Amino acid sequence: MNSAPRLPTIYLPHGGGPCFFMDPPPQAPQAWDGMAAYLRGLAATIGAKPSAILVISAHWEAARPTVNSSAHPGMLFDYYGFPPHTYGLSYPAPGSPALAARVQRLLAAAGIDSDEDATRGYDHGVFVPFLLAWPDAGIPVVQLSLQAGLDPEAHLAIGRALAPLREEGVLIVGSGMSYHNLREFFADDPGVTAGAEQFDAALTGAIEHAEARTREARLAGWKAMPAALACHPRAEHLLPLMVVAGAAGGDAGRRTFNDRVFGKPVSAFQIG
Repeated sequence: MNSAPRLPTIYLPHGGGPCFFMDPPPQAPQAWDGMAAYLRGLAATIGAKPSAILVISAHWEAARPTVNSSAHPGMLFDYYGFPPHTYGLSYPAPGSPALAARVQRLLAAAGIDSDEDATRGYDHGVFVPFLLAWPDAGIPVVQLSLQAGLDPEAHLAIGRALAPLREEGVLIVGSGMSYHNLREFFADDPGVTAGAEQFDAALTGAIEHAEARTREARLAGWKAMPAALACHPRAEHLLPLMVVAGAAGGDAGRRTFNDRVFGKPVSAFQIG
């Protein structure tokens, strides 16, 4: 559709609720600092400015992949019990009905049925990290849901179908958390921490594998990784990674961020 340089695909951590916009927890005052610095530097690491961003957030699931087709999405404050000012955050990036339609055409060409939603706002898996990464809200953003059932193969296939967008100036972003066990997140348990580190190492090894076929096979079988279900009792925060990996084709992947948040490793990845 245009001669834009091919963009990478990105899997980023979006933190916990509106964590970057409130006082840090007194027991860990620097818990989110490293992640915030990574997000603030993300645009510079990508280089070319995207013409649009397609984001797959852990916080939207639908029976079929569903794309937000609104020209001006609002805000969806899908978190609870946080300070009042965090419900006044605003991310007025425009949507792109044209990109939403393009997404649906690409999915259809791959035999994947999809839906559109012109009413849903940006959830916190979008606006919280994007307020740091692209604070001027000047790039059109389209959100795509996960598919109910959370099948990794299905999400890899969705990513493969969307790969042509990378040649069209569209940045494909998966927004989740590489560690997401809320019951154990704040636990000071050496066994839990060791398991989380083993899982992070296995996940990184999969992304950085030289062969894309092996990378996808390992991601499809993520439950076989050490401590996988302890790190992700439910897969919704990991599945955005499957989409960006599927869209990456044979490009090389690398871990671009790693930090300890409440003692647990959290990583970001870039492919391409």
